[in-house]
Amino acid sequence: MSTLTKILIVLLTLSSIFLCGIVVTYVATADNFKQQNKIFKTRLDAAKENEKSAKRQLNENIIKNQRLEDKLKNEIASLKGEFAKLQAKLDEVEREKAGLLQKVNSWTSITKDFYQTTDKQGQLLKNTLEELNRVQAEQIKQRKELNETTAAFVEKMAIIKTLEAERKRLLEEKSELQSRLDQLLLPVGQVAAAPVPVTPKKDTARPAMPGAKDIALQGLVKKVDLKNSMASISIGSADGVKEGMKFHVTRGDKFLCDILIIDVDAEEAVGVLELVQQQPKVGDSVSTNM
Repeated sequence: MSTLTKILIVLLTLSSIFLCGIVVTYVATADNFKQQNKIFKTRLDAAKENEKSAKRQLNENIIKNQRLEDKLKNEIASLKGEFAKLQAKLDEVEREKAGLLQKVNSWTSITKDFYQTTDKQGQLLKNTLEELNRVQAEQIKQRKELNETTAAFVEKMAIIKTLEAERKRLLEEKSELQSRLDQLLLPVGQVAAAPVPVTPKKDTARPAMPGAKDIALQGLVKKVDLKNSMASISIGSADGVKEGMKFHVTRGDKFLCDILIIDVDAEEAVGVLELVQQQPKVGDSVSTNM
């Protein structure tokens, strides 16, 4: 065997050993890459499934809240209609009351000098007074219904605000989930669909209630309705109280709450409790100035 042949055999043997090493290394690397790719694919599929479930739940919650919000808006519209009807009835009762009071004054003046000799006029006066009492009772009933409707309206508005806050929170969670999905998809060159922008709902402008004039009025808490967050005070329109005035309730030197006046009678006024730090009681002091 020649030297050249031996050299070729040695080179062939070395080449075979080198090729075997390359093949073994490639096979090991391929198996490792397949295993890692399988693990990553499993994680990616799980993340996609979680994202789909979260989106589905989020959309269901948004639809549910929207339906509840629409229902509450319809109820509020109905309450506004009832409120307007009650206000119209109250105005009509006020007119009847004024007319009856005028009749009472007229009959009182006429019968002042002839009461002992005119039974008919006395009976008419009695009937008029009974009618006046009936109208006053109806007025009290209408005022109570108006106060209940006002309290229900305030409660519904509070629920609407709560739903708006919940809707905003759900949209923020949806945006956060979208960002997390984008971060998971970036390593494999995928990009999640961009979230649909949501136009924030604008609040309806409401006219501000007129503030109390710079006058010093003082009185006492007459009645307290904690269930509807309302109270009445011992002074009324005869003392200068008007709708929209705000009274501060105190006990000694301690501030308890404010009362925003919504209905005024001659010797009494009713309002809604605001800035409540402690529940007021009958006999607590009220004033327009602290």
